Amino acid sequence: MTFYPQERLALFLDGPNLYNSARALGFDIDYRRLLGLFQSRGRLIRAFYYTALIEDQEYSPIRPLVDWLDYNGFTMVTKPTKEFTDSSGRRRLKGNMDIEIAIDVLDMAAHLDHVVLFSGDGDFRRLVEAVQRRGVRVSIVSTIRTQPPMVADELRRQADTFIDLQDLMPHIQRNVERRDMATPAEPDEFYESNTPA
Repeated sequence: MTFYPQERLALFLDGPNLYNSARALGFDIDYRRLLGLFQSRGRLIRAFYYTALIEDQEYSPIRPLVDWLDYNGFTMVTKPTKEFTDSSGRRRLKGNMDIEIAIDVLDMAAHLDHVVLFSGDGDFRRLVEAVQRRGVRVSIVSTIRTQPPMVADELRRQADTFIDLQDLMPHIQRNVERRDMATPAEPDEFYESNTPA
């Protein structure tokens, strides 16, 4: 990873995308450690975490994580999921946060030297290109070490730097033996039912 101590950087975490990448690699993320890692790499201006929430449930399984992140240095960007019926007649949930991520990255670009985007979604290629034209370096964090890879090839090629999530694992992996110090884990049942369509 190429980071400079005086550069202003911001993290943009596509929650479901990051969760699915870490899960495919077989580990849980400790968000306190992740934040600390990037605070040690430069001047961290902001860390955004994006996820959709199921609003009509009495208890949302992701709420403990969202609340913890909100109180521990992350800027939470959420919106309610939308329910729809797919072509097979099954009830599905949709909670795509691409527009919110794109707007925030573009808004913050003037105040940053380096954007770190935790997503493998190929739809972000044009966003990366637009931010680079403004003189901001962009690192993409995802993985190519799964079958299939979790990052779109066009996004990986556009980035200034590609960081494989597996390479970050020793620095950000949740230690299950010290649960009291770790951040809440992402609930499998939420992200399995809330995969963007």
